[in-house]
Amino acid sequence: MSEDIDRVEQGAARLAQLIGVAQRVVVFTGAGISTESGIPDFRSPGGIWTKMMPIDFDEFVRSPEARRESWRRRFDMEATWNSVKPNAGHEAVADLVRRGKVTHVITQNIDNLHQDSGVPEDRVIELHGNTRYAKCLTCGMRAEIADIRAHFDCHGEPPDCKFCGGIVKTATISFGQSMPEEEMDRAKRATFACDLMLVLGSSLVVYPAASFPLLAKRNGARYAIVNREGTEQDPYADLVIHEGIGAIMVAAMGRISGAG
Repeated sequence: MSEDIDRVEQGAARLAQLIGVAQRVVVFTGAGISTESGIPDFRSPGGIWTKMMPIDFDEFVRSPEARRESWRRRFDMEATWNSVKPNAGHEAVADLVRRGKVTHVITQNIDNLHQDSGVPEDRVIELHGNTRYAKCLTCGMRAEIADIRAHFDCHGEPPDCKFCGGIVKTATISFGQSMPEEEMDRAKRATFACDLMLVLGSSLVVYPAASFPLLAKRNGARYAIVNREGTEQDPYADLVIHEGIGAIMVAAMGRISGAG
């Protein structure tokens, strides 16, 4: 037990040093930060997608049955999405944003937990969208999950867009769907401007999202990774910590506060 505590403290001390001297930190988050809030992982062994195949975007558009199945899966997760709360890792990131250390949070997650923790909307860059609401694929108008659920429960299928009649889908990026151009551009600009890229809980295997940390490193930024498992990008990082995110971030924040 003491060895575990020492390892956390040593990693936190080194991370606090990097954050302390940085002026423009970009935090890049993946599923690992949200699993600590009780959200199941999708891609890892034993994750959701090992139990059921994801529905490809083209199939969703082409097939009414695929759309019904996609929405059934989303509604099955509703209790989870409504009950999860930000954890210590999210809170630490929000604190760094409030302090002016973190300029942006680039996230692969779709759970809205960074916003729930207090990070302003304009500081969060959602590369894979957000499951807390839906959008029309034709006109882009927003639709609320509760309204779609009420229609689905009554009619057995999701509604079409009430503005243009188009297909309504959760505001997430599915397999085969184009990445959001505006968010990708924002992420690129934030990456080029940062002097520290801090990855929290990403396996860094999903591209093009995983290209941003390497882009920051090549542009001269320091690079730190906190993830329970090793990643293919570990050799390129200035600091790699294989520990729980909440524990590391709480310990690091304690040192940064103490230094202030």
